[in-house]
Order: sequence, then structure tokens, then C-alpha cells
Amino acid sequence: IIRYALSLSKLSEICCVRSIIRNGTAVMSFTDAMYYACCTSDTHMTISTGDSVTIEYTARTGDGTVFDTSRQSIATKAGLTETQPDREYEAFTFEVGGGMVIEGLDEALIGLEEGARSTVTVSPKRAYGEWKQSRVREYDADNVEIAGGTIEKGSRVKSDDGTVAKITHAGPDTVRVDHNNPLAGNTVQFEVEIVSVTTA
Repeated sequence: IIRYALSLSKLSEICCVRSIIRNGTAVMSFTDAMYYACCTSDTHMTISTGDSVTIEYTARTGDGTVFDTSRQSIATKAGLTETQPDREYEAFTFEVGGGMVIEGLDEALIGLEEGARSTVTVSPKRAYGEWKQSRVREYDADNVEIAGGTIEKGSRVKSDDGTVAKITHAGPDTVRVDHNNPLAGNTVQFEVEIVSVTTA
């Protein structure tokens, strides 16, 4: 039996996206991450692996759709507060290099400084991966269950391992489920303000 839990969230709940960028006016290349920072700041702490950083951020897909943010006003405008009424929108603190943000952005943080406002664009390879047909799977309808919901096309569900999937076909005999990350294949962009840096 393939069991799923109904997910009522939008992309912002599905993908815990946290990202960053830093100070100076420069164009830099981080493998598959494209980074452009345009900002002004005084001399501040420089980020190194293992440091704790606190950021304000807004994350968008290539078409400009906001899928995650730390700012209440932006979340309200984007409609995120309607699907996450209990969420607190606040600055995000994490350890650089600790795997809490997508790879391209984690790498881009190293050497940046506190106090910057920056924008970073990351390709699918360094973000949420490329979309793969092999991750779309078909099951016998009798072997699929959804706790708290009905089996229908478009439903977003969580599988037993905690990953999020989308039902793309719900027929009387078969159910097709797309296990790709909802942001797979997307180039994503983050607007970030580095609030503080604490050295390891």
C-alpha cells in the first residue's frame, strides 16, 4: 500500500528555501550559480564556513512568483499568509555549510560581509535539481491511500519518507504521482539582506 498524507500548503511550505548573498559591487561565478551583488556597507564580519548568519529574504521562481519569504508584508501580498496562517515571518538564522540552504547559495556566502543587500540567481542543478521523468511513477489505484483527503488530480501529498509529490492523474485503475521537487527544473532568485554574522 502506498500511503500519503494530504498537504494543504503551497510551494512555500513544500520547499524550505533559505539563501543568501553579500556585499560589494561585483559579478562572480560559483559553478552553476550566477551571483550579482549590488550594495553598500561599512567593514563588517566576513562569512566563513561554520558561521551562524541571520538573513531576511524573498525567494522567487523565474517568472517572479514569490514562493517563500521572511517578510510579513511580502508574504501577505503574495498570498502566502492565506495558506500558512500560523507561520511567523521573521529573519532566518542558520549555519553556513550546514546543508540548511540550497547548495549554490551556501557556496556563494563564503567571503561575503555582514550588512549587505544582494540578489542571487541559481540554476536548477544547484537549486532543486532538474525535472526527471523517472520520478513520475504509476500505481494501482487500489494500492494508494491519502489520509485526510481524496485522490484527485492536482493534489499535493507527502509520502512515507516525508517528500512531497503531486498527483498528475487519478483514474479508476491507476494513479500517477510526480515525485519531483515542486521547484525542480526552475532557476530561482533570492533577494537577501545579511542581518548579522556570528563566527564559529
